[in-house]
Amino acid sequence: MIETIILAIVQGIAEFLPISSSGHLVILGALMNQITGSQPGESPTLEIILHAGTLGSILVVFWRRILDLLTSDRRVIPLLIVGTIPAAVIGLTIKSQFPELMKNPLLAGAMLVVTGIMLIILGKLPQGDKAYRNMPMLGSIIVGCFQAFAILPGISRSGSTILGGRLLGLKTDDAVTFSFLLAIPAIGGATVLAIKDVVEQLQDGQPLEHSIAELSCGALIAFAVGIFALKWLIGWSRQERLHWFAAWCIPAGILVIGLCLAGLI
Repeated sequence: MIETIILAIVQGIAEFLPISSSGHLVILGALMNQITGSQPGESPTLEIILHAGTLGSILVVFWRRILDLLTSDRRVIPLLIVGTIPAAVIGLTIKSQFPELMKNPLLAGAMLVVTGIMLIILGKLPQGDKAYRNMPMLGSIIVGCFQAFAILPGISRSGSTILGGRLLGLKTDDAVTFSFLLAIPAIGGATVLAIKDVVEQLQDGQPLEHSIAELSCGALIAFAVGIFALKWLIGWSRQERLHWFAAWCIPAGILVIGLCLAGLI
């Protein structure tokens, strides 16, 4: 239960703040493996629940924009579909062909440094004036490629896609909004893949690793913390403060690289 709570808090915070949830979970898993001998976060059932919790956070915070997509703003839906394709293709390829990359703490540490550099670049960009509703298909594909880059552990999905939108001249608020609208199919797709793993696990007659109480607790914590983190990111983005998170990513990444090279994780 304690591991589930810790993972849910990390997932809720790092899924939305530009510090990479996947990188932090890989690093946390390696550290907990050294300390307790267990490897948390490998349960597909728990993965589903934590992603579902953070997906619920997006639906709550952006419910009005999502309602607009279904009614008066349907032109954005094809943009989201097209923007999801690069991450889907690259993500499926990496996870099927190079699964060890997704659990490598050294890679996660190095990519945290890269995320920090991207955030510094983001902080130096001039304010744009374009709206995501008017973005061309090519622009959506470009932002989708930034999202695909975030498949690597340690690369922040939110930081990468917001940077991509800002490089295309989007207003900060529009870049943030499009980033998290784009996250709905991305996180939803990851959840579907995890469901497939659970089905295969049940078909093989293997019991689920976590109780209903643990799963419910993880979902609620990830959901609540996710809402807090998402509103924090929106507030700081409007104040042009997202580059401040580089002060966490770069030192944390360097520390993890040092621990890995020293053989401590």
